[in-house]
Amino acid sequence: MARILPFQGIRPRDDLAGSIIAPPYDVVSEAEARAIVKDNPHSFLHVTRPEVDLPEGSDPHGPEAYKVARANLDRFLSEGWLIQDEAPCFYLYRQSWRGRTQIGLMAACSIQEYDEGKIKKHELTRPDKEQDRVDHIQALDAQSGLVFLAYRDDDAIRRAMAQAEAQAPAWQVITDDGVSHALTPVREPAAIEALQSAFAEVPALYVADGHHRSAAASRVCAARGGSGRSAWFLAGLFPDSQLRILAYNRLVRDLAGQTPGRFLAGVNANFDLDAGVDPVPAARGCWTMYLGGVWYELRARRGVVPDDPVGGLDVAVLQDRILAPLLGIADPRTDQRISFVGGIRGHEALSRAVDEGEAAVAFHLHPTGLDQLFAVADADRLMPPKSTWFEPKLRGGVLLHQI
Repeated sequence: MARILPFQGIRPRDDLAGSIIAPPYDVVSEAEARAIVKDNPHSFLHVTRPEVDLPEGSDPHGPEAYKVARANLDRFLSEGWLIQDEAPCFYLYRQSWRGRTQIGLMAACSIQEYDEGKIKKHELTRPDKEQDRVDHIQALDAQSGLVFLAYRDDDAIRRAMAQAEAQAPAWQVITDDGVSHALTPVREPAAIEALQSAFAEVPALYVADGHHRSAAASRVCAARGGSGRSAWFLAGLFPDSQLRILAYNRLVRDLAGQTPGRFLAGVNANFDLDAGVDPVPAARGCWTMYLGGVWYELRARRGVVPDDPVGGLDVAVLQDRILAPLLGIADPRTDQRISFVGGIRGHEALSRAVDEGEAAVAFHLHPTGLDQLFAVADADRLMPPKSTWFEPKLRGGVLLHQI
């Protein structure tokens, strides 16, 4: 069922890979991006966060930013910092971190299968972020961000991947976060055919991360007539057995006009509260909250958590019982009063934001499981936005797909 194609990838020159590959565009602030590129002209953030080459205060989503992104990509190609393979390839992207290794197959996946729901989604997108990716793809005539797809591990795919893994990587680097990255082009026709045949038997692929990138690729495909290279999008396909999900936590700017005491009373209507607890939730069905310098544990009372693949998710319970009714956040996709913090930043980032006045309250969640993600997607349902945070992240600049 899963159709995948090899493609002529644009990738870092082997000796420059360590200075080119960069954090994903959406996990660093503008200030962090400017600091990264300050002494590194090769950083791919010049392409994915082009505002770093504009004066501070410039619109990162304005026409000038996308114009600079294209100019920077053209410069990377003309300088030979990025190269394009002469023949279509698959690529293996290996990441190792904290004793774990995940190996994904980088391939072009079908927009048609995405539109038909054979590549399953579990989240809605935020309109502004989706439009940004549409504009970025159109400006570059290329997809510069990998869509992170997961699949249920399979013996036939494992054998085909092992055949491809016998080849030496083109490059291997360790980034400053301690993650080892390696990229291996797969050129041999037999290996390519084996991978295509194995994935053809996969009943479904799941968008683990990259809902905005995949939705944007679909819109660009439609705008370009639905044919040619735009009918395929750049993805990394990873087996569920190798993946790790961290929490995706919440900050809320204010208490919607309530005093802390009144807000706590509202929370206590559905949750038992304990103060002075460990900031990290111990298990599913347990939340922690930072308010007024104190960490609280929240335990749902009987009848609060529904028996439903979506409504029973920790992120959904938080949204339905606290964020919407008590804090007035009806749509977290568009409400500017809520922000999301990846679990890799730890609970310290949450308490710091509240202590420094950037937020009034923070919520730490237990990670959503891949079993829950698959169950929701298989039921053709959607999770609340920002339900999962995968780590390690797929780096920007590892591969591009021209359209």
